[in-house]
Amino acid sequence: MAERRNRPLDPVYPVIFIDAVHVKPRDGQVANRPIHVAMAVTVDGERDVLGLWAGDGGEGAEFWPHVLTEIKNRGVADAPMVVCDGLKGLPQAIETVWPQAVVQTCVVHLLRASFR
Repeated sequence: MAERRNRPLDPVYPVIFIDAVHVKPRDGQVANRPIHVAMAVTVDGERDVLGLWAGDGGEGAEFWPHVLTEIKNRGVADAPMVVCDGLKGLPQAIETVWPQAVVQTCVVHLLRASFR
């Protein structure tokens, strides 16, 4: 698992999707915990899971710069489009790592927010 987690990544992924999935691990007591997911589409059109990171509390924008920087340090020099939810502060975190990236709000998240 460590080898997979630390493997070098492609220099360019046309699209990267980032989001958090909330799970309830049973480790002594049950609690909500976010699992941050980064998945990308390769230049050949195939999906590639870039990584999973377990968070400690809610899905905060302060955790994402760590994840994005790790992805960049593993070799991703450019991400033309990053798809994410409307989490406040997330577009700034993406712009810090990849200044030229277009930040696109996920259509599913956009629809959910509009129906509230």
